[in-house]
Amino acid sequence: MNYNTAKTNRNSLYILFMFTILLMGNIQSYAQLTEDPNQLKITIAGAKSNSDKAELLLRLSSFYLNKVGEFKTDLDEAATLSKQARQLSESLKYKPGIAKAMLLEAKIYREKNDTLNAVKKANEAISYSKSNNMLELLAESYAERSLHEAPIEEKAKYKELAIQFFKKAGAKEKQANTLKELGELYSINESVEKAETHLKESLALYKAIKYQKLQGVYNLLSEVNTQKGNYPESLKYALLAEKTALAVNDNSLQLSSIYNHVGLVYYYLRQNDDAEKYWYKAIEIAKYYKDTEYVRTIGENLCSLLIRQRKEKDALKLIKEMQVKFPTSNIERQMKENYLLFNIYRILQNNATATIYYKKLADYYGENADRNGNSIAILRSFASYHYQIKKFDDFYRTIKHLDALAAGAGNNLIRAESYLIWFKADSSRGNYLDAIKHYQLYKSLSDSVFKGEKSKQINSLQIEFESEKKDKNIDLLKQQAKLQEITINNDVIIRYLFIASVIILVLFILLLYNRFRLKKKSNEQLEIKRQKIDEQNELNKKMLIEKEWLLKEIHHRVKNNLQIVISLLNTQSAYLDNEDALTAIQNSQHRMHAMSLIHQKLYQSDNLANIDMSWYIYELISYMRECFDTDNQIKFVLDTEKVYLDVGQAVPLGLIINEAINNAIKYAFPSGKKGNVSIELKNTGASNYQLIIADDGVGLPENFDDTERNSLGMNLMMGLTDQIDGEYDMKNENGLRIKITFTKNTEFEGAAENAEII
Repeated sequence: MNYNTAKTNRNSLYILFMFTILLMGNIQSYAQLTEDPNQLKITIAGAKSNSDKAELLLRLSSFYLNKVGEFKTDLDEAATLSKQARQLSESLKYKPGIAKAMLLEAKIYREKNDTLNAVKKANEAISYSKSNNMLELLAESYAERSLHEAPIEEKAKYKELAIQFFKKAGAKEKQANTLKELGELYSINESVEKAETHLKESLALYKAIKYQKLQGVYNLLSEVNTQKGNYPESLKYALLAEKTALAVNDNSLQLSSIYNHVGLVYYYLRQNDDAEKYWYKAIEIAKYYKDTEYVRTIGENLCSLLIRQRKEKDALKLIKEMQVKFPTSNIERQMKENYLLFNIYRILQNNATATIYYKKLADYYGENADRNGNSIAILRSFASYHYQIKKFDDFYRTIKHLDALAAGAGNNLIRAESYLIWFKADSSRGNYLDAIKHYQLYKSLSDSVFKGEKSKQINSLQIEFESEKKDKNIDLLKQQAKLQEITINNDVIIRYLFIASVIILVLFILLLYNRFRLKKKSNEQLEIKRQKIDEQNELNKKMLIEKEWLLKEIHHRVKNNLQIVISLLNTQSAYLDNEDALTAIQNSQHRMHAMSLIHQKLYQSDNLANIDMSWYIYELISYMRECFDTDNQIKFVLDTEKVYLDVGQAVPLGLIINEAINNAIKYAFPSGKKGNVSIELKNTGASNYQLIIADDGVGLPENFDDTERNSLGMNLMMGLTDQIDGEYDMKNENGLRIKITFTKNTEFEGAAENAEII
């Protein structure tokens, strides 16, 4: 399977994953209600007109509100009973009954899709509960208010208030429920860190009150870790959700959701058979409950599996079949279909049709996928599309944005795949240094996802879960055997027990012999594997030596090429008599020398990743002294620590120092005035560093302002500071003082010790 296909498969799956989260909120409506409406009606008819009767009316109203199916007659009956309960409570001045009736009315209006009245009643319940200090009802009212259409931030605000008052009221289970809902909300919004924090807090609270039905929160934790790309954790929680659901006999639509997400994790882990097995179990449950949207969700997951298996035409056929048998007017569902069709036609190299679906997706999500969620999934497909049609400006814009979002979510799988296509784009354009860097990042991140300890964790989880299943089956068989034995006569029991004992003894002997053979065979296989590993290690050592040699050769050639350019510029300057042109050539020579010093140090050093900045600054200043002959006029004071930076930060810092020293020599000490220039590079805590270049010269003019920063040197310093994500500050302080603060890139950090001050 080529890269574009694999990436598209994950793209289509990721958007399906986000849609399944939206369906979780509806699962509870399928739970079996324990109330008996006929018995409640009999009890109400014989009850006195007091608070007990009001509570019974509210219970019956809630039954019709939560009854499976959305029928107008049920909602009308719920509204009538709620109104009766409120009138009775008001006549009795029974405040809890009044507040509960208000809240119930808000829920009924919500089910009727009457948002205006629903919000009005929810606000009324909040106000009444607050004024009468009914904390738990106030919390429930805030929770209800959060369900109405509003930005996610507003929903989260109301849920936070609900959690706060549930906590004050001591309603731990409701507090845990709302924490779970808030975590789900943040998960939908792709705020994975917030989502995981609230879900774990919910889980801890559930466990503290010994709540058994934890499958829902485990399922959400699995989803969040899938978003983060932490597949061992995702699989752990998915299997815990399945185990818990089966233990509590949960056969609701939630079990379909759990099976669906176990399948999603296996899909990401590229275990296609397991993914297919769980998805078929999930779709059977969804069909049993006749849930069209959920049948479509799982069907589209299977469609993604077909795309991965290079069965694009079968996937297209499945989508069209669902459009006929399970039509929908839901805009999100329609955009999901457009997304899948976009990827299918792109893989089929039908760019004309793919472009039609690209425009639909771009109109809905934005070219940067900054609208309506699913930004990472959409950006991944957009990047592949731009690369395929060779729109490289759009590709680089999209891939950089995607990498930033994936890094924020901690999803190394997405980043690895992004770097692979980035490498291909760089290679096709001849940017070989960038291509090498992006390929190395791809290998590093890919290995972190699919190899080593994570693979062991995943295998361990699968073995543990399968073992528990087998243990349960063994226990069940034992119980059945005991029941069967009770029905047999004592004589028959004794006779067959003797026969069974003999058989068991023979089987035990055979089992021991078989285990001996298996162990012997296993040891032989382990020895073969050990030999292969030793051979692979030797090969890896050779490859590492070759890689180091290649990198040194690259740095050597880059340094030589820069020296050649410097020489060419020097030769060119001999034919020029324009002072500005000569100055520009001289400045360019200085900048190139600043860069060549770095590559010279790299190919001469054993450390190919990092530069000793104390050595580099000393060499650069020595070069500047020789070029400008400033020994009798300007004194340079170096105060630098032994800091090791990678090339990506060392080059920009070297160019900044070059520009700043160049400006100081030219402008700080006019008319032969003597002075000092100091260069300081120090650690300010953790991985934070600051570079200060200061002189005691004439400084900036009094009327100097930002509009005068349009020189090449000044723009270079500010642009290079942005390149290393640093902060640039320049001000008069007994001369001119330039301060650059930045955070050290530790990705390729080598061993470094504090250096003595020069």
